[in-house]
Amino acid sequence: MATEKFETSLKKLEEVVRRLEGGSLSLEDSLKAFEEGVRHAAFCSKKLDEAERRVEVLLKQKDGSFKREPFEPDDN
Repeated sequence: MATEKFETSLKKLEEVVRRLEGGSLSLEDSLKAFEEGVRHAAFCSKKLDEAERRVEVLLKQKDGSFKREPFEPDDN
């Protein structure tokens, strides 16, 4: 999964959820699908955390220049 993209992994996670919700999988297949889903969820979570750390907000200063500040999410 190292070279996989976030969007690809998210789609695979959504497919796993659909298969599990379908209710037609055997117990063994359900467990395998669940394990796969956990891997994709962890990958997506890691990529989102990385993206959040990389986001910088540009704030326009009174003199017209821009100042970079780290992104701080609202806690609301």
